Amino acid sequence: MPTAVVDGITTRYELAGDGPPLLMFSPGGFDSTLESWRTVGIYRRLDLLDHLSQRYTCITFDRRESGRSGGRVERVGFSDYVAQGRGLLDHLGIGSAYLMGGCVGCSTVVAFGVAHPDRVRGMVLFSPAGGVKYRMKQHARFRKHLAYVEEHGLEQVVALVQGSDKGFTADPRVGPWVSVIRTDPAFATEYAKIDPDRYVVVVGGLARTMFDRDTVPGAEPEDLLQLEVPALIVPGQDESHAPSAARYLQECLPRAEYWDVPVAEQTAQTAPPRILEFLDACEARG
Repeated sequence: MPTAVVDGITTRYELAGDGPPLLMFSPGGFDSTLESWRTVGIYRRLDLLDHLSQRYTCITFDRRESGRSGGRVERVGFSDYVAQGRGLLDHLGIGSAYLMGGCVGCSTVVAFGVAHPDRVRGMVLFSPAGGVKYRMKQHARFRKHLAYVEEHGLEQVVALVQGSDKGFTADPRVGPWVSVIRTDPAFATEYAKIDPDRYVVVVGGLARTMFDRDTVPGAEPEDLLQLEVPALIVPGQDESHAPSAARYLQECLPRAEYWDVPVAEQTAQTAPPRILEFLDACEARG
């Protein structure tokens, strides 16, 4: 599978189909891999890639610190995920593209739109992550990781990762760099040597700045209110994908279409055609 190096970090990606480019920011939180479009939550039953790739070039990739992509121990934020997506488009020689996000991928999509509106033809925001319980769950996950680090140290984090196949979502003790530790022995060695005090500052800052609100993180509302990029919003309905998160984006985005369909009715027969209808309409408008 091909890779690109963006800001010194390897990104694993895959292309499927033919047509206008559709850059897809995966669901799955800190385990956001290109496979997530077929394996995570609602996406398991939607067959989105099979349908969308019939008319669009679907670009899927492992988010940095996920899957087979690389990473760095730093206070990662949505601007870093935007930079990864922008760098991948640059690597592929693509000037502008449609963007689609699933779950927390929606936060990166809107942040990308705010930062680079000239490179975004349209946005599909599928089941955006957000809501008060979502924020609380994220902060609790980081607290559990830091408590484990304080008690056992980073060397034991590495040992735990190497003896397990669980990710950060399933087992917060392994931390947000679990995939890089697991796939890159040199990174694992250096990770174990990091000064614990510095590590606590970095991880604490990451949690605070990424999950800083009870709506949808990633972009400021004042910037969304001025973002003249067409968007299709598809709501979720659980603790991590609160309906209020989707409604918040509808409120903020001037050119938003809201597909007001319950999650149970978002199926392989209904969701792909609705997305294609939106993308085709954007394409027709040029």
